[in-house]
Amino acid sequence: MTERAPPLQRPGEPARPAVEVVVIGASAGGVQALIELLSGLPAAYPLPVVVLLHTPDDRHGRLAEVLNARLLLPVSEARDKEPLAGGRVHVAPGGVHLSIEADRSFSLSGEEPVHHSRPSIDVLMVSAADACGPVAAGVLLTGASADGAEGLARIGEAGGVTVVQDPAEAASPIMPLAALKRRQPDHVLPLSGILALMREWGGES
Repeated sequence: MTERAPPLQRPGEPARPAVEVVVIGASAGGVQALIELLSGLPAAYPLPVVVLLHTPDDRHGRLAEVLNARLLLPVSEARDKEPLAGGRVHVAPGGVHLSIEADRSFSLSGEEPVHHSRPSIDVLMVSAADACGPVAAGVLLTGASADGAEGLARIGEAGGVTVVQDPAEAASPIMPLAALKRRQPDHVLPLSGILALMREWGGES
């Protein structure tokens, strides 16, 4: 597996719009994967990054604390009606679904769990596809459920960029494999390759 992502634009394809928001989903094994991935982003990274990790309700707020201690970018839990902010990692709070609205603000809701999860990666990524379309990038990492496969496919169908962690590297390959079964993503990469791609989206050569 190559460490560098292939070019986003293939010969003969129309130019893709620049990525404006990055949405990342993970479950089992996700804390370490997120630390490894996001700690490689510079403090001046310009894009908003939205992270959703399946966590028990009793660990509400812990992921933001863990990431804040290890990343150069500031990290905070997403709040209802809060606008997406570039140069920040927004973390989904526990126990509620997180969505991105058409005005690129967050909304929180208490609907039933999806794939036994609330927050659900599918809910977040479907909303990102609807709100941001071709300027959204979806990244699905290690996990032990099929949550995220449908949402990532919807981002791809809306013209956005889709990335799946190489299942051979993932601590739990179930989630990446479910995504690959649902729709072929633009990139299947190890974490080092995903980091290189994210830095490219942020304007680094």
